[in-house]
Amino acid sequence: MYTKTFHRKKIFIVFGLSLVMLIGLAGRLVWLMVFEADYYQQLATDLHERERSIKAARGRILDRNGEVLADNRTVCTISVIHSQIEDPEAVIRMLVKELELPEEIVRKRVEKVSSIERIRSNVDKETGDAIRNYGYAGVKVDEDFKRYYPYGDLASKVLGFTGGDNQGIIGLEVRYDEYLEGIPGTILTLTDARGIEIENAKEERVDPTAGNDLVLSLDYNIQLFAQQEALKVMEAKQADYVSILVMNPQNGEIYACVNVPEFDLNDPFTLPEGTDTTGMTEQEIQDARNRMWRNQCVNDTYEPGSTFKIFTASAALQSGTSTLQDQYYCPGYKIVEDRRIRCHKAGGHGAEDFTHALENSCNPALMTIGLKMGPSLFYQYFSDYGLLTKTGIDIPGEAATIMHAQENIGEVELATMTFGQSFQITPIQLAVMASSVINGGRRVTPHFGVEIRSQEGTTLKIFSWKEKDGILSEKVSGEMREILEKVVSEGSGHKAYLEGYRIGGKTATSQTLPRSAHKYISSFLGFAPADDPQVLALCIVHDPQGIYYGGTVCAPVVKNIFENILPYMGIERKMPES
Repeated sequence: MYTKTFHRKKIFIVFGLSLVMLIGLAGRLVWLMVFEADYYQQLATDLHERERSIKAARGRILDRNGEVLADNRTVCTISVIHSQIEDPEAVIRMLVKELELPEEIVRKRVEKVSSIERIRSNVDKETGDAIRNYGYAGVKVDEDFKRYYPYGDLASKVLGFTGGDNQGIIGLEVRYDEYLEGIPGTILTLTDARGIEIENAKEERVDPTAGNDLVLSLDYNIQLFAQQEALKVMEAKQADYVSILVMNPQNGEIYACVNVPEFDLNDPFTLPEGTDTTGMTEQEIQDARNRMWRNQCVNDTYEPGSTFKIFTASAALQSGTSTLQDQYYCPGYKIVEDRRIRCHKAGGHGAEDFTHALENSCNPALMTIGLKMGPSLFYQYFSDYGLLTKTGIDIPGEAATIMHAQENIGEVELATMTFGQSFQITPIQLAVMASSVINGGRRVTPHFGVEIRSQEGTTLKIFSWKEKDGILSEKVSGEMREILEKVVSEGSGHKAYLEGYRIGGKTATSQTLPRSAHKYISSFLGFAPADDPQVLALCIVHDPQGIYYGGTVCAPVVKNIFENILPYMGIERKMPES
């Protein structure tokens, strides 16, 4: 039997528990209303806000003189809000007409139940204005930016391009994306519980922050002229493609980087005219695009041929294994182990000294020079010149040197390496090596980026680039400049001779693999003035038809480039006194 005391205890326990629960609920309510008020206010706001992003204007890309190479155009993004559309069929008909899209695609997006559905981005402003003027409920037209390249295909494989999200995909656009991209903005619209915009409610706009400008070492005028010369020689020789580099050998600044055929930066996904895509898979089409976008100066390696004799000669002089007084005899070939390796001159050059061996581009003499060094010393200088590492150029995808392991270099391998065969380097690597030889022995870092500026023109960052001293002595560098000047004035590079200017250079003609295909690469590397080099130019023509010698095909191209850009650069012609 329960007593009154027992019942009283039960009442007190229930009352106490209820009181504790009420106090806990009250405390929790106070906590939520006072200490967590901002958080839940934000949740409530988010529930009733619809957010649309606004692209930021991407920073411009400028050449060294301020010429705009990459800019922005105002475009529109067309979206629909399902819950606000009053006449779906009218909206569908209008969007099909104005955007020229298939009806099934538009219908699928308009009828999709979502907070906001994008129909199309990068719509030109005139079309966007026309859609806005219809005044249909639930159709949103937001203005943003699209990348625009004023000069179409100029330096396309250097500049690169952006995707639909305005982020860089290849080239300098992706390398300097962090400086160029800017910060997107937003448009916030208040809605009721059904997702319908509240009438007369003011939109909240957070403006985007534009990206910063990138200033390049590239010179629009030099790039344009070099590209025109490349197109001329490609058409004249029916070549596969042509590459031209123009750079400052003293500091690594690149004035022009041409790889024709280039592609249209404003339409980068369209394959070259005449490309038959019938039967091609999507992957095959993308592979074709990747080939179209490749920068051959940086992304591809090749056997440099006789232009590499610049390295062999300078390394031999620097090591002391050869001198300018050394004498050679060329019968038209040289026997190395069991191989008979020919000179380009079948009858041979006969007796010649070190300087004339370079002037004549004599393979047997260069083999003798290299074999005197031996595999170990040759490989050591190959490494010391930086040829086993990448140049560090500010273009993505730089290819690495393809070289024998040191222990695999025998006399035959060494002999062929002395005149630029049996290994592969990139054109930019060759240009940097030659720069070291003629600039007094400094290995420079080739580059395009010079500085970052604000939209108002204030300098925010100046890029610095590594240099390495002591590649070779100033004495050897001076001797090589004199020898290479004679190659142009008296030797195999005479078609690059330009009266009134001291031009140095080296020709090359190499055979591609497999040798049985009988395809050749013609090239010429030149610099000026020979006594104080301020500009270096490298021209490479892949598989020219007919005559394919570098001195005949490429030397005149470099001559034409120098004839036009040297006065432009303020390097005056000095005519001999009468």
